[in-house]
Amino acid sequence: MTRRRLYLSVPHMSGLEDDYVAEAFSSNWLSTVGPNLDGFEREMSERLGHGVHALAVSSGTAALHLVLRSLGVSAGDRVAVSTLTFAGSVYPILYLGAVPVFIDSDKASANIDPALVAEYFRDAAKRNALPRALIAVHLYGQHADIDAVAALCEDYGVALVEDAAESLGATYKGRETATTAQMSILSFNGNKMITTTGGGMVIAKDAELIARMRKWANQSREPSVEYLHNEVGYNYRLSNVLAGIGRGQLRVLDDRVTARRAVATRYAEALADIPGVRLQDEAPWGTHSRWLSVLMLDPSELAVGPRELIRDLERDNIESRPVWRPMHTQPLFSDAQSVGGSVAERFYECGLCLPSSSSLTEDDQTRVIGILRTSFMTLAVPR
Repeated sequence: MTRRRLYLSVPHMSGLEDDYVAEAFSSNWLSTVGPNLDGFEREMSERLGHGVHALAVSSGTAALHLVLRSLGVSAGDRVAVSTLTFAGSVYPILYLGAVPVFIDSDKASANIDPALVAEYFRDAAKRNALPRALIAVHLYGQHADIDAVAALCEDYGVALVEDAAESLGATYKGRETATTAQMSILSFNGNKMITTTGGGMVIAKDAELIARMRKWANQSREPSVEYLHNEVGYNYRLSNVLAGIGRGQLRVLDDRVTARRAVATRYAEALADIPGVRLQDEAPWGTHSRWLSVLMLDPSELAVGPRELIRDLERDNIESRPVWRPMHTQPLFSDAQSVGGSVAERFYECGLCLPSSSSLTEDDQTRVIGILRTSFMTLAVPR
């Protein structure tokens, strides 16, 4: 008999969403305007603080597309981006005809390495080939060392964008994620810390920029009784119904972070006696939200790697996956410029993402841990 499937990360409804969604239906605000949209944007702005403004859209990728367009990114421009990320961090660069330049990770956080950013900017400045923007991704719930990167961007006149799609609930030096650059993006995909089933958000400190992007996200319709358009627009707005889900989810964000951090702690404690196995480090500059629990496996001490463990977990109907494949190794980007790459490649070769849902029960997690321990012991390096 097949055991119940355990997924990597699933939506976790609180029940608070019901009232907001019911209100949307009863009031007939079902489209891309309405009180839930206004409320979700306002409440996220209040949550993050630092004078930010919010624009709810259909996905994190859409949010990043709007941000890059607002920065004037266009055909032939270079945009630097973390190589260790999901493709959604890179596709909007291509949408605008620009060229990605991939930057390797630091060892402390797996995020973009400030030392390599400095090296790249120095060399690019000499060739008059600086990027128009740099996208710093906060991977798996851990913040990049953003202050150092921000200082470099300011010195060289490069716009900084935070890709906080995976890090809502994380902090950096006491500040909330998505507030440490002039513009940031969030994702509310179904597997994220909180969800609107699908959706995203632009976070910016400039209200006029938000207003401009809001117009683009609404098909660039001019304020006229007829449908008048002077520039290209997109169908990127979130619906009022889904925004209602987001409002209920936002109210339990802290609970979700606490639950996922507890899941990560249980993995760390249950596997602490196995040489060569450790939970991904928490960088010293902030709180890791542990959106996903990532195990790091030392091949010098283990005869089993991520692929073998994924196979063994799948046999018991448990979903897991490798760390993101670095973008500079993707066939699509075989001709792209890459600054470094070996650190990201090691994370990819040695990292394993485990079931991390905030609704994961201790019994379910014990099942995952049992499979892992059996695999480690069966395939241990002889001593």
